[in-house]
Amino acid sequence: MSDPVVKVSGLRYGVGRRRIFDGLDLTVARGKVTAVMGPSGTGKTTLLRLITGQLTPLEGEVEVFGQAVPGLPKPALYALRRRMGMLFQNGALLTDLSVFENVAFPVREHARLPEPVLRALVLSKLHAVGLRGAAELMPGELSGGMARRVALARAIVMDPELLIYDEPFVGLDPISMGVIVRLIGELNDALGITSIVVSHDVDELALIAHHSYLLSEGKVVAQGSPAELRDSPLEVVRQFMSGEADGPVPFHYPAPDYLEQLRS
Repeated sequence: MSDPVVKVSGLRYGVGRRRIFDGLDLTVARGKVTAVMGPSGTGKTTLLRLITGQLTPLEGEVEVFGQAVPGLPKPALYALRRRMGMLFQNGALLTDLSVFENVAFPVREHARLPEPVLRALVLSKLHAVGLRGAAELMPGELSGGMARRVALARAIVMDPELLIYDEPFVGLDPISMGVIVRLIGELNDALGITSIVVSHDVDELALIAHHSYLLSEGKVVAQGSPAELRDSPLEVVRQFMSGEADGPVPFHYPAPDYLEQLRS
């Protein structure tokens, strides 16, 4: 078995008095799609920031490609990030640049390619996401699903070894969501990369994830294939997988007694 691409061990992290992670452990296998799920506020996006070195843990280890991320000198950290691609939650396209130039942006920043080579590279990535014909459009002319696909083309333009998706399905209609789900699976297999998908969309992740983690209370409360999570006897897992309002994850934020608060 090959070494994991990402290994998180005993991770502890918090902001002020709020403890977000309290002994988190997980690994991301090479060449697989790993899903990270959990209710809102469980730190899924924070985990991505720790993996990419944007945040530093209070305790524990975060290793990517065998390198300890915390404490890496900036040149080494930047070199490590060049091996990653990131699809941001809102797409994060540069509004003043065309679709073509948005996808070309990372290449222009990190490489010096002749224009014909750059053009062929960008068009090939746009073709992979079905948007070669939209190369000259501006972001404001795109639908939400198209913008997400352009962002995906930009994320893969540098041929990353690790591709990270932060809530890739948010705000998409069923057709666009289906397209993105299919692209995630196809690109992972066709490019031979490793993918981390952070989301709370259970049904979509079940179609593409090889292994899933469910986070709650700062730790992994369950892991396995989507089918194994659905069959879990743990109440918190059943609540999340079935979308029930009542369970270990409370509907109401902690508050004083309702009647007493009305009287005061």
